[in-house]
Order: sequence, then structure tokens, then C-alpha cells
Amino acid sequence: TTTTTTTHVMSVLKARMMASIPSFRSCCVFFALTASMVTSHPIATNTQGPCDIYAAAGTPCVAAHSMVRAMYIGYTGPLYMLHRTSDNTTKVISALPNGFADSTSQQAFCPPSTICTIQRIFDQSPRGNHLDKVEVPSPNQHGWPEHGPNAMREYLTVGGHAVYSAYASYSYSYTDYCCQCCFRYFEGGQDNFANSTDSGTMGFRCNNKNGTAVGDEAESVYMVTSGTHYNRGCCFDYGNSEITGHTSDWKAPRSPGQMEAINWGNSQGGASHPGAGGIGPWVMADLENGVWGGNNPNVNPTNTPINAKFVTAMLKGKSGHFTLKGGDAQQSNALRTVFDGPRPDGYTPMVKQGAIVLGIGGDNSDFGIGTFYEGALTANYTSDVTDNAIHANVVAAGYGK
Repeated sequence: TTTTTTTHVMSVLKARMMASIPSFRSCCVFFALTASMVTSHPIATNTQGPCDIYAAAGTPCVAAHSMVRAMYIGYTGPLYMLHRTSDNTTKVISALPNGFADSTSQQAFCPPSTICTIQRIFDQSPRGNHLDKVEVPSPNQHGWPEHGPNAMREYLTVGGHAVYSAYASYSYSYTDYCCQCCFRYFEGGQDNFANSTDSGTMGFRCNNKNGTAVGDEAESVYMVTSGTHYNRGCCFDYGNSEITGHTSDWKAPRSPGQMEAINWGNSQGGASHPGAGGIGPWVMADLENGVWGGNNPNVNPTNTPINAKFVTAMLKGKSGHFTLKGGDAQQSNALRTVFDGPRPDGYTPMVKQGAIVLGIGGDNSDFGIGTFYEGALTANYTSDVTDNAIHANVVAAGYGK
């Protein structure tokens, strides 16, 4: 029964948490990547996915990533790859015919006695723009190893399905960038930053650039993220990035316009140009050498905070112009435009390089925290009608229900 299934899920979650709480660390940083485990009453998914909507509008996906569900109707291919530390074995988790991840297989592969990390998030589009765990190149002068997020920790529901997330438990804090006494999701931190964990870099990258926008070409990006997991650190991004993003060359010159990625958080000051409302969080754009809530270098008054448990975030760009949208991913008709106008000074024309990052900045900076559930890129500037249809599809998926 459903009650029996839920009780079993929660007992397994408790056992995992108690068996795998790590030793005391100096920071908590989190980045949740969720994968669904089917309940005893799965909801059939025979309706169109986000990429079906984009294709019908003439703006097909050039990259589609999700830890939760299929992005196309009928897709039963790979969603993500796990790595089991106990025997150095990997396993690919695919979408079931109902459209959700085969997390029953994931649970069998990852018993509480071992640790499973996420190594790759597959691109469901035909382009092959898979997101792989960041590999720190040699020479690794700052001593930054690379780790995948734990795949078996957080619990929530999506469309009636129990879900796990990447979950890491750390305590303590560092000022303005973290939280106290917390159990959170994705460990990051770089050893050149005061009181950081010395155990980053955690994030994903694709340098394949097959079909993604380059130069001043148009594109659109969306993602579904958590509205409660964020900070002021740089940079919890998803979208277009420069290719030359290596932690060993983080001081290499960066040019404005090399990136066009969604940024979610409450970053402000320095190279961050926030929205209104004081403390955020905001949907912003990481355009390289600056995170922008609009084109005002101080405060962008139309970009007000989005307060919701789950958030739909969108970024669209074309020559001389960009748009930011966001809304409660559980509420229909909640998507709103928070900025629409010319690019900031110095960002025309754009010089995008077409790589894709997730959870990090273009130089692999990993001070940002956040939660990623699904997202996609197109090589077109989508219409408002299409944007609204994507948001409606996300709401229908049933995050938190």
C-alpha cells in the first residue's frame, strides 16, 4: 500500500542519514539534484514534456537535463549516472514508461552501507550535451579535488512520487555565505576563501557546445529550483558558459558577455547587481564579470524577490536585449517578467562560448548553493506564449505533491 511504501521510504532515509553523517566541517553548502523513486501508485506520464512544447513552438531544445522526469513524451533513455564508492561501480538510471526516474533500481544499487554520487546528468535532446562532474585539471595548484553530490539523501514528492536528493550534512557557518547548524545538500568551497571547506569543486560542466548559442546568437534557458536553498555566493548557475572554465586558471582574464546563465540567489555588491527588496532571492543572469538582476548597476527595481518553495526561473537573450522571468512552480499563472530590456553597458555584442554549467560559475567558482531539479536550453528567443506553457507544464508535474 501507499502507507507501507512511504513508511519504508522514510525508514531507509533515516538509516542513510544516521549511517552517513560526516565529521564536523566548517561550512554548509547545498546543491540538490533530485531523482524520483516510484510509489505504489505511479502517475502515468503520457502528456508532452517541456521539450515537446519547445519543439512545437519552433524553438527546439539543444540541451535538456533532469534528475526527476523525462523531458519528452515517451522518453525512456538515461537520466543520470551514479558512482558507488564501495566497489567503484557505475550505474545509469533511466526514465520509466511513466516518465519518472527508475529510483527503485537506484535504491537497490545504493544501500545504506555505501555512498553513491552523481557523475553525469544526461542530455535528453539529440545533441549529446551531457553534464559531467567537474574535473579539476592539472596542475591543481589550490588542492581542489572533485566530488559528485551524494545521490541518496533528501526526500520530497513530485507528482505523487517519492524522491531522493543529493544530500550532504555539514554544520557551522561562515559569514554571509552559509547557515548555522544545518543539514544541507551539496558541499563546495575553495581554499582561497576564508573559512571555506577546502573540499570543492562540486558542479557540472559540458564543453561539447553542440547546437548551443555562441557569440551574439539568441537563446532561452529555464530551470526548476528550490526557492528556499540559496545564498550570496558565486555562483549557483545553469546555462551558457565560457569553455575555458578551469579551477587551475580561475585568474585568467574573463570577458563580459562570455556567459548567459540563470543565477539564483541573493548575491549583491561587487560584481553582483541585484533586484529590489533588500534580501532577495532573485532570478538573475550571470553574463560573466557580473551577475545582473537587470541592466542597472545598482538596484533593479522591477526585479522583486520570489518567495516560493519551488521556483521556475527563465533567462532569454537576443542581440542587445535580455529577459528574466520567475514564478512559483506550484502555482498556475504565477510566472512573471522581472526584467525585460537592453543589456547592461559593455555587454553588446555578446561573446558567448556555448559551454553549459550547472551549480558553478564560468570559472568553476563554487561558493553558490542551490537545488536543481530540471532545466533546458534552446538556441532561440522564445515567445511569452511558450514561456507560459513551459511554466504550466512544470506546475502540472506536481512538485511537492
